[in-house]
Amino acid sequence: MNELDTDLVVVILAAGQGTRMRSRLPKVLHPLAGRPLVGHVLDTARVLEPGRVLVVVRHERDQVAGAVEGAGEEVIVVDQDEIPGTGRAVQVALETIPDYSGDVLVLSGDVPLLESDTLAALISAHRESGAAATVLSAVVDDATGYGRVIRDEDGTVARIVEQKDASDEEAAVTEINAGVYVFRAEPLRSHLGLVGEANAQGERYLTDVVRLLRDSRLSVAAATAPDATAALGVNDRVQLAEAARVLNARVVRRWQLEGVTIMDPATTWIDVTVTLARDVTILPGSHLRRATIVAEGATIGPDTTLTDCEVGEDATLVRTEATLAVVGARASVGPFAHLRPGTVLGEGVSVGAFVETKNAQIGEGTKVPHFIYLGDAEVGVGSNIGAGTITANYDGVHKHRTIVGDYAKTGAHNVFVAPVRIGDGAYTGAGTVVRKDVPPGALAVTAASQRNVEGWVVSNRPGTAAAEAAEKAAHGTQEEDD
Repeated sequence: MNELDTDLVVVILAAGQGTRMRSRLPKVLHPLAGRPLVGHVLDTARVLEPGRVLVVVRHERDQVAGAVEGAGEEVIVVDQDEIPGTGRAVQVALETIPDYSGDVLVLSGDVPLLESDTLAALISAHRESGAAATVLSAVVDDATGYGRVIRDEDGTVARIVEQKDASDEEAAVTEINAGVYVFRAEPLRSHLGLVGEANAQGERYLTDVVRLLRDSRLSVAAATAPDATAALGVNDRVQLAEAARVLNARVVRRWQLEGVTIMDPATTWIDVTVTLARDVTILPGSHLRRATIVAEGATIGPDTTLTDCEVGEDATLVRTEATLAVVGARASVGPFAHLRPGTVLGEGVSVGAFVETKNAQIGEGTKVPHFIYLGDAEVGVGSNIGAGTITANYDGVHKHRTIVGDYAKTGAHNVFVAPVRIGDGAYTGAGTVVRKDVPPGALAVTAASQRNVEGWVVSNRPGTAAAEAAEKAAHGTQEEDD
């Protein structure tokens, strides 16, 4: 890490309830590409390497604080009191650093798409202008719901008017306040004490500081964001979905430029927390989530979702759902496989169609072909599990483990009643129910001897197509004997 900018403090406003989200979850904690909204803002702020990052919380305080604490030594949670408003939030933040006299960058916890380059340019412009405050604005086609930036004839900022307090003329302005500001600390601190609550919401608006600074004959500048979309906040589920689309397009493009083949960006979703190597191929309809890591040459998809998974080199997963699973190099999974938490597939393992695994470790080169459930199981190297096999791992009270050794060959439609161990090199017959340990190299069978009842269909199902076919076959056999 470079040396911290001790002349910069970042304040992140994360105290609001966000009623337009219509959710029990605080707005700033709604997930977006693998992080909560406020997590994206926090990550961007930390790239600037400020001396302090003050995150102001109030609504569902413990949840929000828990999402940001531990992000870094410079990150401090500040509790807002019962006095509402963004102005009060910044005021209580500054009270924690009473001797600070540098610049204060104020960010909203619900503006997740801003990039550090935009903020660095804003800070630079602020410092070069010598203004008491600099506002980040954006020009949009539809400004509904956003505060309007009202400029004087000379282009400086006169005031910021919230939607509910705007006149018809002010509401027609298309330049909006992005909720991002840089202030010099001393004039900010002195003017926050003058902010009142005479507005439609009865709150202490931070935007009122702009008017108060102008009344004190201090200059207020504005810098327009190069990408208006990135400057917009998330206030409802519609805007959350749009933010997700924009951010995902960024993420997909970045990986494409780093050597990842993504066949259909429109149907591929990749969280910002995912790590991909070069020459990975992602096919349509795939979603890579949270801490997933995919190694070089692997192919994911189509229609595959991986959550917190690790995929080895040249592995292939087709129409697979996997969570907290490890897939070894050159393994093949799917289609329609479900790898549940605790699954570890060794190198070259083959997992076929309609296979479900849970807390299962499967050794190198083993084949688990199709219609199989392996839960709480350990399978050695080079083994073959017969189609239609299940582990009966739950006795109604406790889970038990099944262990299959190396190079074992188990028959189709087996049931392994855990706890049970099948030794190295052992075989089991088709339809076997294994209730006891099978020694290495042994053959386990439980099927009864087959008994054929001659003439049963003709006697018991007379007049059916089966009976007629049987009689015809029997007649033909008799003619051949004659």
